[in-house]
Amino acid sequence: MRPESTPQRSEVLLIGGRAGVGKTSLAAELHHQLSVKRVKHAVIEGDNLDLAYPPPWDHGLAEQNLKAIWQNYRALGYRRLIYTNTVSVLQSADLARALGDDPLVVAALLTASDDTARARLQGREIGAGLETHVEKSSKRAAELDRQTPVWVQRFGTDGRTIGELGTEVLAWLGWT
Repeated sequence: MRPESTPQRSEVLLIGGRAGVGKTSLAAELHHQLSVKRVKHAVIEGDNLDLAYPPPWDHGLAEQNLKAIWQNYRALGYRRLIYTNTVSVLQSADLARALGDDPLVVAALLTASDDTARARLQGREIGAGLETHVEKSSKRAAELDRQTPVWVQRFGTDGRTIGELGTEVLAWLGWT
């Protein structure tokens, strides 16, 4: 039996993938499904942890902010985290260190065709930035395909509803 003073290890789902693949939508769907089942959890959008200009990437601000936010959640008894960021599946060791409690980490790489990603980006990008986003998304997809570790589970999002995807990921995750 675990002593009362020893908190349970965190369980973390990292969701990564190109722009337009459905990371944020999946996190929202998982939040909904877990909430309905009354499973205590938190969702953190990694893109918001260092969204600034000029980008503060060289300073590790995202990891510092993640550490601070997660400490606040842990103080309230949360131990399950859904974390989204395009390249989170490539940074699992750094993110685990930032959480600070030797978390159990699983990761999901969402994939989509160029046509699917373009259609989704057209629905959210306004103005002249669409083509830049589409091009960056395509390049990032190729990088993620090459660099993502084999232990990361891949989920295709083409032709699927977010509800279907959420149900599949939740079953794989085993948090219910």
